[in-house]
Amino acid sequence: MPDTPITQEQLYDPIINHVRPAPLILRPEDTLADALEKARALPSTQIILYCYVVDESDRLVGIVPIRRLLTNPAESRVTDVMITEVVAIPSWATVLVAAEYFVNRRFLAFPVVEGDGRLVGLVDVNSFNEDVLALAKQSFDGIFQLIGIHATSALTPWSSYKDRFPWLLSNVGGGLLCAFILSRYEETLEAAVVLALFIPVVLALAESVSIQSVSLTLQNLQSGKVQWRLLFRSIAHEAVTALMLGLSCGAVIGLAAWAWQRSLLVAAILTAAIAASMLTACLLGVVLPNSLRGLKADPKIAAGPIVLALTDVATLVFYFTVAAMLL
Repeated sequence: MPDTPITQEQLYDPIINHVRPAPLILRPEDTLADALEKARALPSTQIILYCYVVDESDRLVGIVPIRRLLTNPAESRVTDVMITEVVAIPSWATVLVAAEYFVNRRFLAFPVVEGDGRLVGLVDVNSFNEDVLALAKQSFDGIFQLIGIHATSALTPWSSYKDRFPWLLSNVGGGLLCAFILSRYEETLEAAVVLALFIPVVLALAESVSIQSVSLTLQNLQSGKVQWRLLFRSIAHEAVTALMLGLSCGAVIGLAAWAWQRSLLVAAILTAAIAASMLTACLLGVVLPNSLRGLKADPKIAAGPIVLALTDVATLVFYFTVAAMLL
């Protein structure tokens, strides 16, 4: 255990800077009698939560909880009692990411491994102060709220249903509205059936960039009120970024469409529609959460389904409006 717990100032430190050596490391071929002998040789002040099992290359292959070590026959092999499905923290993780493991899994300690599975040490729950764990919980819950649910509210099927169903109505409403929009452009689709082939990729790009913008916006909103000057600066920054993203993605898809269909018109429609829809999606991801915060509402309610539904509608409107103008 570190002398002082990790603080908020160290949230983005590599967790590998804070690991400590695993006190009891075993081999799969060891007997439990061997393991107990190794445990007795440790200082009496040493706290052992789990025994870690590594192969000849020091790669983590399992863990043995202390209870299994004490309740199985001494002649048993470690390989017979170890748990092989091990959850480990990657060495590249930040302190915040590592703390989220504890919030999510509620284990007392986790091993930390390199990319090749080699065990480098462990980190336990006492390594973090309460503020770090609270921020990790907020971050973990935020991932779920981004798609319209709360990670800690699903105690029963009914509570889970109540938590998730209202947000699904946003998607239902958005889907029905998209279907209505498609019905208004039947003639356009009949004139260029190939446009229908690219609807999924156009929607996927817009949705992806909107979630990216929402994620960044919510992260910036976690610790304070809306600062309007910073908001306008953020909108301008995001607009330029979105325009570059939209033109780049639109050009790639447009070139692919031209190579496939040999139609410059379809390529032009895709490029223009993707650029416009991605710009709109980015701006929705910034403006809507900030607007709700300005109205004293929880911006997380706008994070996922609402922004996605609006993005889908705007994307289809742009797509078929551009197509109708150019065809």
